[in-house]
Amino acid sequence: MKGKSLEEVHESVDTSSKKSLWKRFVAFLGPAYLISVGYMDPGNWATDIAGGSQFGYALIWVLLMSNIMALLLQSLSARLGIVKGRDLAQASRETYSPFVNFILYILAEIAIAACDLAEVLGMAIGLELLFDIPLLWGVGISMFDTFLLLFLMNKGIRKMEAFIITLIAIIGGCFVLEMVLAKPDMGEMATGFIPTIPNKTALYIAIGIIGATVMPHNLYLHSSLVQTRKFNRDKKSIKQAIKYNIFDSTIALNLAFFVNAAILILAAATFHKNGLFEIAEIQDAHRMLEPLLGSKYASILFALALIAAGQSSTVTGTLAGQIVMEGYLNLRIQPWVRRIITRLIAIVPAALTVFYLGEGSTGELLVLSQVILSLQLGFAIIPLIHFVSDKKKMGDFAISLKTKIASWAIALIIVGLNAQLVFDEISKWLATSEHPIYIWIFVIPVAIGAAVLLFYITIKPLLKSAIKVTTHVPHIDELILNKEIPPLSYKRIAVAIDFSEADSNSIYKALQIGKKEARYSLIHVVETPGALVHGENTKDYESSSDKAYLDHYKEQLTERGYQVSTHLRFGRPKHEIPAIVNQYDYDLLIMGAHGHSWFKDMVLGTTIDTVRHKVKIPVMIIKQGITAHK
Repeated sequence: MKGKSLEEVHESVDTSSKKSLWKRFVAFLGPAYLISVGYMDPGNWATDIAGGSQFGYALIWVLLMSNIMALLLQSLSARLGIVKGRDLAQASRETYSPFVNFILYILAEIAIAACDLAEVLGMAIGLELLFDIPLLWGVGISMFDTFLLLFLMNKGIRKMEAFIITLIAIIGGCFVLEMVLAKPDMGEMATGFIPTIPNKTALYIAIGIIGATVMPHNLYLHSSLVQTRKFNRDKKSIKQAIKYNIFDSTIALNLAFFVNAAILILAAATFHKNGLFEIAEIQDAHRMLEPLLGSKYASILFALALIAAGQSSTVTGTLAGQIVMEGYLNLRIQPWVRRIITRLIAIVPAALTVFYLGEGSTGELLVLSQVILSLQLGFAIIPLIHFVSDKKKMGDFAISLKTKIASWAIALIIVGLNAQLVFDEISKWLATSEHPIYIWIFVIPVAIGAAVLLFYITIKPLLKSAIKVTTHVPHIDELILNKEIPPLSYKRIAVAIDFSEADSNSIYKALQIGKKEARYSLIHVVETPGALVHGENTKDYESSSDKAYLDHYKEQLTERGYQVSTHLRFGRPKHEIPAIVNQYDYDLLIMGAHGHSWFKDMVLGTTIDTVRHKVKIPVMIIKQGITAHK
């Protein structure tokens, strides 16, 4: 069976059972709102404030263009997930070589880390503005929202979507009130829709705005989230699902455009209008709003919206990280581990920047994070366009010629702007650096390598005869049906014993498999405090009683004609059991499961998970409460 994207919530929302057309439409709404929060995260705030304060309304057209780009690209992403049941990372893994996929994975992780960096800083700045918590402390506090995602995932995808929509409503409501207080000039605002790039600084900010709006990780995320909807797989139902998701994307992304435009207009109407052209820090914007707008609520609303934006983006960044790791590498790790790793990658540069460069550097760091996102875009967009254009993969749902032209035009604009930015920055570094040799050694080869990779992923899918498609799971006939199948036989069976109700099931299953022909070993590990310290020299009551119980088990089985030996060890079961199994060369290990909750597993550790990774033989898990002989 093929790997499912976000397996824990895959097809968890049943739309096919909805009889009413309206109810079915509402059932499809949701994924795009999780996407839209990435379009209004704190990174967007930094670029919008910088653009509005320096250039007034002149860059509104960039926001509009970015939104149109985003709408088209997100619809392509949703189409891939709906039609093929694949997210973008999985589709890439099936098309490109393992080495190329690993590089694409690293680039995707850099993009997610850059996004998470913006969320960490945004959350910390919001806490500082609203509660006067030092910025460095706020960065540390942002670590603890790690478990928010776990809580929401346990409640189901619809609860998570409701939570995100609530936060979006808070952000939107705050900026509606801010706009009423700011009273922007509608005539001047209209001129901002005429495309202009005043200078190179404006180009840098414009690219940051594009990177902040059209985020690469959102393309991976959207292709996965649409698969949370369960619907019939006939052509009519697939076509309907695509249409409903386009509506979903249009509504959600237009809300995001309103928020971004409101931030830029707010900056233009308050800072640029009053000659404050250098306002790029969110903290400065917050501090100046109250005196300029004449209301103390202006700054409070601003900080509240910032915290809501940072918190909502946290959820989507983690999900995207899980998707790219599982899709590109076929590697699954615990969600809380994934979340902590992602957040630490973001916290370290944020904390170092605040500590060494001061709080005044956060605005520049936020803009830089969004430029990094923009630089990653080509590596996600180009494969996506290839996949949804391929009639062999998409069938009748491959995109039309007009959509292809529009998509490639967007890709060309984004890659072209990024290429211009990279060229300008490297030229500036070469002209101003005291040691340009380092730039030639370290920077230019990376830029050339990125250009070569971009060319490769563009050309490779066009060479259809050269494509070697790799599937997530090999065909069964290659594994089994073309080979002679020997009879299953276990001659040496080890059974982990802990003197609980699980023992009877474990022993019964072992005897059922090996019968009287096999040799059995009963393994028990004493893990008292004395055993952990003194090991085999332990002489406490529990050690002697455990040995007596183990001997009693052996005696009962031996009387019935079974060949049984025992092993009593001292220490941690997850270390001692593998040591015994590997030492005596068993064929099968049988263990009883106790059904611990995730919290107990996290605190106490899971013996079974550790053991099965340390032994080289099959491990059979017998669940408690399922009596083997019934």
